[in-house]
Amino acid sequence: MVPVSDAGCVIGAALTAPGWICDDSAIIITIAAMLAIAACPSLLFQKLLAAGLWLIMLASQVVYVVLPLVLQPPCQSAEMAEIRRFRFLPAQLCWRLLPSIGKFHYSLDVKLESQFIGQSGAFLDAVERASRAASMNRPVLVVGERGTGKELIAERLHRLSSRWDEPLVTMNCAALPETLIEAELFGHEAGAFTGATKSRTGRFEEADRGTLFLDELGTLSMGAQERLLRAVEYGEITRIGASRPIRVDVRIVAATNDDLPALAAAGEFRADLLDRLSFEVITLPPLRVREGDIGVLAEYFGRRMAAELDWDRWPGFANHVMDGLEDHPWPGNVRELRNVVERAVYRWADFENPIAHVQFDPFDSPWRPRPPEHRRVSSTAALSAHAPDNTPAAAMNLDAIDDLRSAVDAHERSILQHALGKHRWNQRQTARALGLSYDQLRHCIRKHGLMEGQEESA
Repeated sequence: MVPVSDAGCVIGAALTAPGWICDDSAIIITIAAMLAIAACPSLLFQKLLAAGLWLIMLASQVVYVVLPLVLQPPCQSAEMAEIRRFRFLPAQLCWRLLPSIGKFHYSLDVKLESQFIGQSGAFLDAVERASRAASMNRPVLVVGERGTGKELIAERLHRLSSRWDEPLVTMNCAALPETLIEAELFGHEAGAFTGATKSRTGRFEEADRGTLFLDELGTLSMGAQERLLRAVEYGEITRIGASRPIRVDVRIVAATNDDLPALAAAGEFRADLLDRLSFEVITLPPLRVREGDIGVLAEYFGRRMAAELDWDRWPGFANHVMDGLEDHPWPGNVRELRNVVERAVYRWADFENPIAHVQFDPFDSPWRPRPPEHRRVSSTAALSAHAPDNTPAAAMNLDAIDDLRSAVDAHERSILQHALGKHRWNQRQTARALGLSYDQLRHCIRKHGLMEGQEESA
């Protein structure tokens, strides 16, 4: 393993694959240096990299081929084949990397969101499993809650496979009605149904020799599942209205947040299709169990939003805000965390002080519209089923309290921190919101040492 560094900062690592035939560490170091340059989203570095690859190719031919032939006697044909096999290796690697640099640079520029950020063991294990499965030309099923990054895993499976330079076609199975999803997947001939005025290729044909990513797989109809099974099993599809099958070479990556084995047991999903798609199943952990990742992700999204707002510096988050982020259940996972953090940064105008307030529910307002009378009962039941428990017992572990005064002081401090941050340290508004007089609030601030601008960033 060789670190991949950019300007003295380690941004990754280059690992030799199993079966690596050359033990020359200089080659691995050269590749790591090229990857570091390629990872910098700059057109200038792209051009420098391309020029550098050409120079490395020429130098490798001189150093590894010309000089040995000049300085040593002629070899037998078998020995010459071995020399060419090993000594042309740097040039061959550069030659293979050269056409991919432009595509890799484009991917970095256009899809800056396609990044894996995290350090928890559960998350890294899932990413490693995806990396290992990428080289296998087999179906992969990605399972996880909403917002956990299933599409990023699908893209990783494609980019690290031998099909990386072929199409990656994405289809959300839940976005189309049942009557159109088969035509969208497999295509149709002219006159196959009302409105089909001309032939149309389906997603399978578009993804030929590449990868087809099927999101929300559990919403497929039974008819579409039967056609999909034949495509996976035999590599053949038949357009709607056609009589002859079409051969396709497509790798299937599917994603779902449903319990497919339970659906199969209930007869709502084909068990034989599930068997064919589950060669490898990658289950992504929810954000609430990714130890240490909430702070890392919040810092990343916060800094990026501050740069978008042209802030001169990044003030960080106040301690009580970071505690709130860590304690939130995050039902929307990383997608929800990003929205919460970016909203908090853009609403916080004072970048000289740490961000002291976040709003987890953007719809929370005293003027929030009330549902109609006929929906009020069902809405109340739904909210009570999904709303977090805000009782004191849920906020802290009451059984662990062995000092009542300290526990009360800590709870009072948390309330003050939240209210002051919410009202941007306007003490008169904060006092009015908490039902205190201005003098009473000032006394509480002095009691708990909460002076404006003295909170440490998280």
